[in-house]
Amino acid sequence: MRHGRVAKMAAVVSLAGVLVAACGDDNSSTATTAGGGGSSAGLKVDVSKCTAPSGAKVKLQLQWFTQAQFAGYFAAVDQGFYKDAGLDVEIVEGGVDIAPQKQLATGAVDFAISWVPKALAEREAGAKVTDIAQVFQRSGTLQVSFKDKNITKAADFKGKKIGNWGFGNEYEIFAALSKAGLDPAKDVTLLQQNFDMNGLLSGEIDAAEAMTYNEYAQVLEAKNPATGNLYTADDLNVVSYETEGVGMLQDAIWADEAKLSDPAYCGEAIAFVKGSLQGWAFCRDNIEKCRDIVVAKGSKLGATHQLWQMNEVNKLIWPATNGVGVIDTAAWDRTISIASGTKNLDGKTVLTKAPDSTSWTNDIVNEAVKQLKAANVDVNGSSFKPTDVTLTEGGA
Repeated sequence: MRHGRVAKMAAVVSLAGVLVAACGDDNSSTATTAGGGGSSAGLKVDVSKCTAPSGAKVKLQLQWFTQAQFAGYFAAVDQGFYKDAGLDVEIVEGGVDIAPQKQLATGAVDFAISWVPKALAEREAGAKVTDIAQVFQRSGTLQVSFKDKNITKAADFKGKKIGNWGFGNEYEIFAALSKAGLDPAKDVTLLQQNFDMNGLLSGEIDAAEAMTYNEYAQVLEAKNPATGNLYTADDLNVVSYETEGVGMLQDAIWADEAKLSDPAYCGEAIAFVKGSLQGWAFCRDNIEKCRDIVVAKGSKLGATHQLWQMNEVNKLIWPATNGVGVIDTAAWDRTISIASGTKNLDGKTVLTKAPDSTSWTNDIVNEAVKQLKAANVDVNGSSFKPTDVTLTEGGA
């Protein structure tokens, strides 16, 4: 990723078409409607016994460096939403070697942001962490290729060099290969990919792993040597794992299961989820302001790249038919099925068995959403429409 260079060219691009199927209302959803009563599954939390905090200090562990992927939490601090909920929140930046779920399990932090499969793997190893709000309702993982490779679906991976990051990020790729009837050991060449798109741009990789909100934009911020202009979406094909039907749940808010029985911690959890979701609602309606908040926090990514990221992250959250953060059990079950049934080249799965029912709960988020609705906060975003973002060279 290149930073700090003066933009010479721009391209107006959007990923609106990539996640069309994913962003539509799902009439088959089995999620508990926010404020509409508890689900028969999941950890049962008696929220009537939770006590509202008053200036409680809590720490949130992010799973990566400061960027718009976490804008809702930064906005909740900046706009005073956490303070209004009775919390004094410290946000702890993540990084390559930081596992948020481990930080939570050891008591170093009070809440953590982590992808569902990774947190559940840690839970299987003994960490009693519980998903209390599923912020990202859709997978944002893609495989990106140039048009001349003719890769438009997972079945087209056959005979190609497929990049992947590893570290547990590869299981959607393996699930897609399996669904397409391909043997990852024989039908494709899997290459270890850095967290950038240099391998794709150099031609070493035919299809590179990318997030809609980050690495995909890196290609569109690069200059096409054949034209002297920036690459455009017309130069690329994308395979969305959400569209392929193998998307796994990603960013969620995790809490300490054992402490949820403590009235004080339970109250802090409700307040934290309430403030966080209000932050995300604010970022839905104020993407430039949230971009500015993140940039001011010291993000190493450029301003236009962060605006793109904010727009794309919103697509993973909104619209939220059942209420923002409410766990859709159909999406949860699909994630568990892939995590426990999809093997990598070593024959390993993310999970060796399905997690128990206390690995998630909608009780905390339902109460938080109920309170937000009472305060006239739009918790569904049914009228949400993404915008077009003008990317510049290097994302400056």
